[in-house]
Amino acid sequence: MSKFSFVNVGCFALITFCATVPTLAADPYKINVILPLTGNGSFLGKGQQQTLQALQAEVNKSGGIKRPEGRVRLPGRPVQPANGGATGQWHCVGQKPSVMIGSSLVAMCCAIAPLLKSGPFDYCLSPGVHPAIGSFQYSSSVDTRDLMDVMMRYFKMRGWTRIAFMSSTDASGQDWQRGLDEFLARPENAVMTVVERQSFNPNDISVSAQIERIKASKPQIFFALSSGAPIATVFKAAFQAGLNVPICTTNANQTFAQMDQYKDFLPKELYIASSVFIPHDGLLKLDPDVEAEQKEFYAVHKAINVAPDNMSALAWDPAKIVLSALRRLGPNATGEEVRSYVANLSGFAGVNGLYDFRATSQRGLNNMNAVMSRWDGTVHNWIAVSKPTGLPLEN
Repeated sequence: MSKFSFVNVGCFALITFCATVPTLAADPYKINVILPLTGNGSFLGKGQQQTLQALQAEVNKSGGIKRPEGRVRLPGRPVQPANGGATGQWHCVGQKPSVMIGSSLVAMCCAIAPLLKSGPFDYCLSPGVHPAIGSFQYSSSVDTRDLMDVMMRYFKMRGWTRIAFMSSTDASGQDWQRGLDEFLARPENAVMTVVERQSFNPNDISVSAQIERIKASKPQIFFALSSGAPIATVFKAAFQAGLNVPICTTNANQTFAQMDQYKDFLPKELYIASSVFIPHDGLLKLDPDVEAEQKEFYAVHKAINVAPDNMSALAWDPAKIVLSALRRLGPNATGEEVRSYVANLSGFAGVNGLYDFRATSQRGLNNMNAVMSRWDGTVHNWIAVSKPTGLPLEN
């Protein structure tokens, strides 16, 4: 049986590799993985690359993808994805695979979606994408709408009801802005007030003017919703302006690399709505199977001397779910067969929670799988400060 390894395929301008896993035959089974390894999104892609490579080694140790004993191999049928126009350069789709993983970016996943009308099955690694129900695209971890729900519940119960909001003008920032507007429109959130709303271009080198207006509005909590290098611009401006209020940002920034790089100007209180993968001993009790999966997750990363963060968690579960489908269906499974398998999957234990795709289409998780976390520089980690759904722990 051949080794599970990554190979270079040049799938897209930002992409440099795809993944392979062994089948019953000598030739490897290839899983196309689309990750941003350069530019503003590289902090996402590089962390996910490490996780997938570590998982690849573990899969090899356990024998790769094996067809269950006595199971008839499913007939291979070619997947015929839509193609053409500006998307003609999408070489991975053009290869007509059965399954794909990626991208990590909202804009790119949204660009991929129209190509998937008849397959392949694609697991986007961004929670900010909201695939159509029944489609071939799935989205990793807890939906940003559910993360917003956790944020609003936590801060409302803390009595922090005066919100200042600032988002980037890219696809990710716009998604968060729509999410905020949806939740403010709910009757139960009438007590929450946006005292200032600002936006900025991700390429802006300064947002000092916007931060001064936010400071003047005297918020109790500041939502800084952007990711990657642009959030550093916001944090610096807030630090220089002396904006000393709790700041909440997106889980796209839940990376050790960013916390280390920004340590000199991080907010004193930095909150992130997170899936339940974060360390929580003595704080939360999760499903035993989820706890066992998290134990493996941390052990695999410890073996390669990597501290896993949200980027790792976003990649781990989708890869495990895809591998589960291929092990169950066999290496000749089509995109439709993989889609059908995942759509009916329930009780699957991942590091982000217990998945039930029948209850939550295209994702398998909801706000019961999310908590509010706070960055604690003294322990160099995110600490859970709420129960699932955002109820403060002290309550």
